[in-house]
Amino acid sequence: MIKTGDALPDVQFNVPDPDGMKPMRTAEIFSGKTVALFAVPGAFTPTCSARHLPSFRDKAAELKAKGVDVIACTAVNDHFVMSAWAKDQGVAGDIMMLADGSGDFARATGLDADFSKFGMGPRSKRYSMIVKDGVVQHLNVEDGGEYKVSSAEHMLTQL
Repeated sequence: MIKTGDALPDVQFNVPDPDGMKPMRTAEIFSGKTVALFAVPGAFTPTCSARHLPSFRDKAAELKAKGVDVIACTAVNDHFVMSAWAKDQGVAGDIMMLADGSGDFARATGLDADFSKFGMGPRSKRYSMIVKDGVVQHLNVEDGGEYKVSSAEHMLTQL
């Protein structure tokens, strides 16, 4: 599993944009920036929609005031789902949605998880990380089904 001090792996994300989708590699997103990245097991799932994404939406101004350039969310979902979820949550344009449709980023970071018992298949663990210029500064991985350390509120204590 990736750890503090490690560089993010080079993968392609599919990022929803007004024209549909923009393929972007890790370096395009993270180089030269401070990024508040959080990962959810799935868009539109209960905790992700009711608590996790809203925490970053509601604390966006505070995160940016503490030096965050980009707030990004990743999930093992396709860009159509990530785009629809961003619109549903009112974050389109405010939170960069990083569709990891094939789970390449989740696997490359060692933060993948098997959610087959819930009928969801391979997914991502719930976590957050502060990334500066492509290097992990803080990594907050949830234990099991908890939602505590991956919140925007917790991240604010680390900035």
